[in-house]
Amino acid sequence: MDNSARRTFLRITIIVAALLITAAVLIWVAIKAFQPLPGRDLTLAAGPPGSAYAQYAERYREVMAREGVRLHLVPTYGAVENLARLQDARGGVMAGFVQSGTTTEQASPALVSLGTVFYEPMWMFCRCSSLPELFSGPRKPRVSTGADGSATRPLALKILALNGLEASQLELSAEVPEEAARRLAAGEIDAAMMLSAWDAPVVQKLLVAPGITLLSWRRADAYVARDPKMSKLVLPEGVVDLAANRPPADVLLIASKASLVVRRNLHPALQYLLLRAAMEVHAPPAIFQRAGEFPAPEVIDLPLSEDAARIYKAGPSILQRTLPFWLAELVQRLLIIVLPLAGILYPLWSVLLKTYRWQAQTRVTRLYAELRLIERGSRTEPDAAARAQLLDRLQALERRALELRVPRAFSETLFNLRSHIRNLRVRLESSTA
Repeated sequence: MDNSARRTFLRITIIVAALLITAAVLIWVAIKAFQPLPGRDLTLAAGPPGSAYAQYAERYREVMAREGVRLHLVPTYGAVENLARLQDARGGVMAGFVQSGTTTEQASPALVSLGTVFYEPMWMFCRCSSLPELFSGPRKPRVSTGADGSATRPLALKILALNGLEASQLELSAEVPEEAARRLAAGEIDAAMMLSAWDAPVVQKLLVAPGITLLSWRRADAYVARDPKMSKLVLPEGVVDLAANRPPADVLLIASKASLVVRRNLHPALQYLLLRAAMEVHAPPAIFQRAGEFPAPEVIDLPLSEDAARIYKAGPSILQRTLPFWLAELVQRLLIIVLPLAGILYPLWSVLLKTYRWQAQTRVTRLYAELRLIERGSRTEPDAAARAQLLDRLQALERRALELRVPRAFSETLFNLRSHIRNLRVRLESSTA
């Protein structure tokens, strides 16, 4: 392959590569630019009325309403039903609270977590002072273990089984926390187990209810050792009512953590808004948590959302911090279009254009160099044979100059080259005559 063919091949290769890069960038820009903007409606599985889930969901709704997003709350029996609704792709529920230990990544591939958001202690309220007293009566203890669809029921049955208690030894019932509290206060049941946050209204009511005792999980460390997804908490003596010293001693509790779970395809802007609401609602200190402990980027059952992980690591972007979420999303969409064009395509084609101009300049310069050699040879008063050879070289050079195509910016240079060639040819021909 001669030099000319090699240069042509190289030039074609560079142009093809530039076109492929340009096509790839434009396709990427088109995909990103034409993704749908976030909607203004979002549905969240909240939990039973009066529960901590429902209470927190209401606060989320207030936070998101400030950004113009309508958060629709769906009442459920609890975490198990929340999970089922999230797994239903056609159900419309895109977010919800799910208790740790309820699912796995393999069982719920369409779901991701935005982090853990609060502790859910397992409370056992009883019309007795201890578990032995509960089982000392002549009949089977009547115990509420939470409604079907709640996370309380499977965990309560698991705890009872770990203590060697069979379902046949108890008279079990399934109620939502508010109904269980009413029946316990009325003496219709002997004990109620419920998985809920400290500030749930039903928990606060039972903590001060006369004749009802909060039982301590004396072997809390053993439960946590058996199930590392659980946590040990301590309710300090007198924290409920210092004057009445309720509770009369430290109460050991076992607790799971609630995660804020979303469908994997939820728009990143709405994931950010949910996480921001979680930060506002759960970040302040509380009875069982330090300030800033929640929300936390913990991976327990489900993987952390990539968008949430980015926010935990680097914080919200400057656009998210300073602009309304819809405007931040629009500006970000424009940047997605502008930055690749300005940062990749413009420099790429600028370099190609400069390279093309440099090659054109080089071709003209090369012809000028050859012209100088011919002109230098004509100054030595060559004989007839030498002049004929110079004329042949000059005519070949003139043909190449006439066939040369350069950008318009080099037209004047090429015209001057051709004029110099013509003048030298005329001079050589006149000297020959």
